[in-house]
Amino acid sequence: MFYRENGQFKSSYRADQQIFPILQDRVLMLALLVFAFAVVPLTAPEYWFRAILIPFLILALAALGLNILVGYCGQISLGTGAFMAVGAYAAYNFHVRIEGMPLILSLLLGGLCSTAVGVLFGIPSLRIKGLYLAVATLAAQFFVDWAFLRINWLTNNSSSGSVTASGLSLFGLPVETAVQKYLLCLTLLVVFAVLAKNLVRSAIGREWMAMRDMDVAAAVIGIRPVYAKLSAFAVSSFIVGVAGALWGFVHLGTWEPAAFNIDRSFQLLFMVIIGGLGSIMGSFFGAAFIVLLPILLNQLPGWFGISISTALASHLEFMIFGALIVFFLIVEPHGLARLWSTAKEKLRLWPFPH
Repeated sequence: MFYRENGQFKSSYRADQQIFPILQDRVLMLALLVFAFAVVPLTAPEYWFRAILIPFLILALAALGLNILVGYCGQISLGTGAFMAVGAYAAYNFHVRIEGMPLILSLLLGGLCSTAVGVLFGIPSLRIKGLYLAVATLAAQFFVDWAFLRINWLTNNSSSGSVTASGLSLFGLPVETAVQKYLLCLTLLVVFAVLAKNLVRSAIGREWMAMRDMDVAAAVIGIRPVYAKLSAFAVSSFIVGVAGALWGFVHLGTWEPAAFNIDRSFQLLFMVIIGGLGSIMGSFFGAAFIVLLPILLNQLPGWFGISISTALASHLEFMIFGALIVFFLIVEPHGLARLWSTAKEKLRLWPFPH
């Protein structure tokens, strides 16, 4: 009843093509941003920032980058953890080797280095696809793990590969407290989400989706596969690299290559599948689900007076992830984002059945 478009007329093409064409969506999004930027920093406890909110924002950013490659362009990647590691270690090297390097510039340069590595390992996508491409990107994971463990220069001569990022500041202001780190991650996530949303609605975004749906037909109508696929790898790797730099600098502080192992790659792929392939909103849903599910599994048995071991809770987490992936691939391939979209469509028609 409240989710109606009556009286909302569009008098220009630009108004019709805006990101949120319905007034209620714009109001809801504005209220959500005000709540996230103004209310949460003043009310949420520090535990929420460190255990829930900051990991959610960074993983949502990484899932956003992976969704561009997998969901919009249809190129399977199992090396996302490697691209996050490249972004984290590259940003660290820029930060410690160049005197006075701004934090935001270090993060962006880390993303650019990840872009270069992503494009390099994306070159096989010009000839192979499907499972073969997944194996090719998996090679990036093993190569990057080996490089950061064996090449000491990449880790500033740390024999174990462990590095520490401290004394963070942005425009002369320290970024040390949980609230400051939360606001930094939230700002970057909002900026990249808006850029990604506009990018997938542009000409290059339509080229990505054409390559995803049928690459042969896309090539016939004049779309260049080389440009479309490599640009998807470049944009995806850049966003994932920035997310990896944030994961190391802001969330962990001290990290080693194991922080970006193959489990991280699979975790991000699970986010995209469960949240929704080819959906910006799905990246947020998937990240929220992955972050909140382990916490819920740890707390839920206690609410019912049941005591389970940490190992059992960890195994249940993997079992539930696997079952949900199978469920969504069979029942709803577009994930939680599609369920959200369906609910909105029903609200627009309620109480009428048609």
